Amino acid sequence: MTVQSSPLAVVALACAALSAAIIVGYLILRPPLGPSSRIWLLFGLGVFPIGVAFAGNIQGFEATKERQFCGSCHVMIPHASDSNSITSVSLSSRHARNKLFGNENCYSCHADYGMFGTIVTKLGGMRHVWLYYTEYRNVPIEEAKTTIHLLKPYPNDNCMQCHSTEGKLWLEVPDHKASLGDVRQGRVSCASAGCHGYAHPNFRPPGEAPAEPAVHPAPTDSSKTDAGSAP
Repeated sequence: MTVQSSPLAVVALACAALSAAIIVGYLILRPPLGPSSRIWLLFGLGVFPIGVAFAGNIQGFEATKERQFCGSCHVMIPHASDSNSITSVSLSSRHARNKLFGNENCYSCHADYGMFGTIVTKLGGMRHVWLYYTEYRNVPIEEAKTTIHLLKPYPNDNCMQCHSTEGKLWLEVPDHKASLGDVRQGRVSCASAGCHGYAHPNFRPPGEAPAEPAVHPAPTDSSKTDAGSAP
């Protein structure tokens, strides 16, 4: 996300510039501390800095939702590169090509949903940053593929935010219908070697080799899928 394309970034920079101008001007001119100078200082030391913090934090939050940010750590480059690929058939890449997810497909699929989902997700993201700088910063990419794993199994509930498992087309797939109860209870993972394959081809659980995604017949028209249905 660039400054030119983000009004929030422009607002943050403008507030910072105005605040700096007021403070520098006051230090140079040294006007008497009267009502007018107090008002200017209120804006320079209070209103505009608050504007910087407000706009900057929202802009930063939005930037961290983009795939470009997720792939900024070298150990995540294989995952981000696959997701960027227009020829890959992995789950992450297919979701990236869906306009409902687009450039925020990493965040959309890995976010913890619920009333406090955004806060929980960002707190988890800070844990990832901490682990990167304390443990994985100097880990070669090839080694990272076998040593870095999800903190917990990927929940089907995240998939079911869009694929409700109740749509007619979804239930017409024999494997879906046979494993319906296990899928809804989380006993069988949608993103596993026996189902749709791992979301990222470079990902491998401990002791397992990377697996190719399973191929299931599915309509090519995204408007005919089960996506968008509430669970």
